[in-house]
Amino acid sequence: MDREELLRATYEAFNARDGEAVLRHLASDIDWPNGWEGGRVRGHDGVREYWSRQWTAIDATVEPMAFETRADGTIAVDVHQVVHGLDGTLFAEGRVLHVYAFRGDLIARMDVEEIIGD
Repeated sequence: MDREELLRATYEAFNARDGEAVLRHLASDIDWPNGWEGGRVRGHDGVREYWSRQWTAIDATVEPMAFETRADGTIAVDVHQVVHGLDGTLFAEGRVLHVYAFRGDLIARMDVEEIIGD
C-alpha cells in the first residue's frame, strides 16, 4: 500500500475507534501530538492510553481532504475535523493540517502544523 492509502486506512481506523488497527501503521517508538490535553505521547502504549482517555471524554472524527508530499518526504494532510462531546454537543469543527514523517512503511511522527481557516 502506498503512503496515501496507508494514511487513509489510518484515518478510517481512527474514526471507527479501532486503535489496534491504527497502531499497526505506527512505528513502535511513534512520536504523536496530544492535541486534546497538550504535549506529546510516545510509543504504542502512550498513544493507546491517550486515545483511551480521549474516547471516553470526546468524540472526534477526522476526514482527509487533500494530501501533499513535501520535498523532505513528509506528507501533509488537510483534514476536516469535527469534535463533539459524548452528549452530542459540538465543541469544534474546522480544517487542520496534519504532517506525517515515515520510517520505512510506518508512521514515525505526526504533527499538527497549522489550523486552516474555512
